[in-house]
Amino acid sequence: MTQPPAVLVSVITPSRGDRPEALAQAAASLDAAVARAQALGLALPGQVEWLVGFDGVKGRRPATSTPARFVDFPRSGNFGNAIREALIRQARGSHLMFLDDDNAYLENALESFLPHLDAEMVIARVDVTRTFPGPVIPVRGNAQDVVRQGNVDPLCLCISRELVAVRCRGWGGEGGYESDFLNIRRYHRRARSVRLLEDVVGVYDAGRGLDRDGMNPRQQTREQGG
Repeated sequence: MTQPPAVLVSVITPSRGDRPEALAQAAASLDAAVARAQALGLALPGQVEWLVGFDGVKGRRPATSTPARFVDFPRSGNFGNAIREALIRQARGSHLMFLDDDNAYLENALESFLPHLDAEMVIARVDVTRTFPGPVIPVRGNAQDVVRQGNVDPLCLCISRELVAVRCRGWGGEGGYESDFLNIRRYHRRARSVRLLEDVVGVYDAGRGLDRDGMNPRQQTREQGG
């Protein structure tokens, strides 16, 4: 019997469950990125998996052509940190990517990341025009100074699962809303190799406004023109 190909990338998505339209958009963006990577011969079918964890609800499962697992977790809160940690433990890929339910990938995301899996941590750029004054993060800089508060997001990353789950003991919940930066900084400090790409691979807050009941306070302020 032919063995299935090894999973290269596990895409981790925590979801509050109140953003079904935004989550569907995120799913479509991942499907498009997977399809392009396969068309270019960078990945075989089944080499990218999507893990979605719902926080205290039985969330609506979006249609997707990417192999996916959906898990309904007990309510945890804390900005999805416990769900990210649990999904990382379930991931089969050699590398991890992070797609929140209100963000989206560009079609070139996997095309950009997959040629660089020899690096433990790959940092690309994301479009932040829907949220911040500048066009992209990280702003220009080198791999040593790019990881600083407000200049990097999990959407920017493709990172070794061994680095995250073993050497850095997973995704910590310390810092609450600031935990994204604190975890990324910890991974960056322990990574044996870091590569910074010029490519823009995603759109931050791409799903803002698609689900009126699913916006956080920052998104509500932006929708109101504040």
